[in-house]
Amino acid sequence: MTAPRKPYYLFGKPEFRDTVRTVKSLQDGSILAEVTYADAQAVQQALAAMTVVMPKMRKLSAIQRRKSCDVVYTGLLNRAEEFARLIAQEAGKPIKTARAEVARALTTFRLAMEESTRIAGVQLPVDIDERSEGYYCVVERVAAGPAVFITPFNFPLNLVAHKVAPALACGCPFLLKPSDRTPLTALLLGELLTQANLPHGSWSILPCDVQHVTTMVQYPGVRIVSFTGSVKVGWELQTKAVGKHILLELGSNSAVVVEPDVDITEAVSRIVPAAFGYAGQSCISVQRIFLHHRIAPQAIKQLVEKTSALRMGAPLDESTDVSCMIDQDAAQRVEQWVHQAVDGGAKLLCGGRRDGAFYLPTLLTHVPPKAHLACEEAFAPVAIIEEYEDFSQVLAKVNQSSLGIHAGIFTRDLFKARQAFETLQVGGVIINDAPTVRIDAMPYGGVKQSGLGREGVRFAIEEFCELKTMLVRYA
Repeated sequence: MTAPRKPYYLFGKPEFRDTVRTVKSLQDGSILAEVTYADAQAVQQALAAMTVVMPKMRKLSAIQRRKSCDVVYTGLLNRAEEFARLIAQEAGKPIKTARAEVARALTTFRLAMEESTRIAGVQLPVDIDERSEGYYCVVERVAAGPAVFITPFNFPLNLVAHKVAPALACGCPFLLKPSDRTPLTALLLGELLTQANLPHGSWSILPCDVQHVTTMVQYPGVRIVSFTGSVKVGWELQTKAVGKHILLELGSNSAVVVEPDVDITEAVSRIVPAAFGYAGQSCISVQRIFLHHRIAPQAIKQLVEKTSALRMGAPLDESTDVSCMIDQDAAQRVEQWVHQAVDGGAKLLCGGRRDGAFYLPTLLTHVPPKAHLACEEAFAPVAIIEEYEDFSQVLAKVNQSSLGIHAGIFTRDLFKARQAFETLQVGGVIINDAPTVRIDAMPYGGVKQSGLGREGVRFAIEEFCELKTMLVRYA
């Protein structure tokens, strides 16, 4: 059976070209599709079109922008299972986890529908001294301009949605470059966008070689660059996007702290899926687990039991909890990191074995502080455990990381919860749950080496808009 050929979307229209790349199923290795790849000319055309269409986009009414979001939302709702199965196949995500991603993307587009009619400015009193008497001031939010979006493989729908939906809501034209590993989900979303009645040239989805990224981010007409991916690539990109408003959603090695006053079983039941769901391939996956010494033996026993009970299997198997990593190279890398930690004195509690691209969910203790697993992002089904005695000292340990998106604190003590919030150098502190929790309405992003700016639909709209002032002298 011949694999279908998928177009890219240039100016919102499907285009077929001769240059194609195959995308294989992580379920069984079969070819899912041949994806048309954009060349330098197509990239330039898409960039130029966004500049031309920008005045039209700024004139779209709130109800027009809302209707565009509604079309995508309704299409996604009607084809939810199709999207979920495609995510499972091309990203290797367990089907039940893929369905959860589709549900989140629906929330993201619903929020964009709602927020599209709430983009407000302010009437600012400026008659504040004799010099400014007789002046009236209005400040409005307007779409800042054309945007370039670059997305990773691990959430091929919802991380795309967190860029596309706010852009639709506020009227920013965009060029999306999806991950080379998972372009099909973004292209399927493109099918929905073709029905959204958007101006010609207002959007393009272009799978293409990475060499074209520099052209995209340096194009004079581009005002916004939003990138989600690795720390190294993100900060390198910032040096190229000079003069642009850049948003970076990068990596982390999220920590969770468990105090002795909580229900240990409940805490463990939240931590295990947060550490090993989608094989740990999330930037807020639990990587560092800090247990108070009074509860550590009991908590470790439960962590090992629950981790060992996770079912590994194929992505489309309804019973699968943990499937393969994105490729064998990723699994080999984490295998090397675990071996390095064990050679340095770490104790392996469970897991620690690889089978092709599968890596068994793994827990370790006594990991050396300079080991990769302790100080870098694993992006894998591996978590390390450390005991502590003093709450202030463990917060300081959490802060020793150069990364910081989320941290989780399990405690019933309101004062300790507030202390953690004030002390931890992260973008979000999650109380009584794992740091992997992300509610799509809230601001999301990191500090230190973990990024710049915030996503979450309302907050992304603010990032994509600029303030424009009208000052009137009326007397």
